[in-house]
Amino acid sequence: MPRQKSKKETKKFTIDCSIPKEDGILPVDAFTTFLQQRIKVNGKAGELGDVVSVSLDDSKIVVTANISNDNTFSKRYLKYLTKKFLKKNNLRDWIRVVASTPVSYELKYYSIRDEEEEDSE
Repeated sequence: MPRQKSKKETKKFTIDCSIPKEDGILPVDAFTTFLQQRIKVNGKAGELGDVVSVSLDDSKIVVTANISNDNTFSKRYLKYLTKKFLKKNNLRDWIRVVASTPVSYELKYYSIRDEEEEDSE
């Protein structure tokens, strides 16, 4: 059988950290370095090469992945790493990761309106 050509595609994912950054809770620079050190390419963490690039654009983190048949990159993996970072910094109880569009995540606070209403009664 003839060998198939590897189909190359570029995917761009964003993580919007504007809400926690404005409040000074989330260190966005540390989060960017965490992603650069922890993203695995071909089974090796931290060696991104030309396959994956992580950049910081104000309060948004942009992850660009060059995908071929040999390597894949999923949006779900970014959510996993984001949750891992939040847990490491003890922020998981207050901040959640929400998919705002098919190619982006947004970090939001949990809504605690129900508890406030019960306390006032």
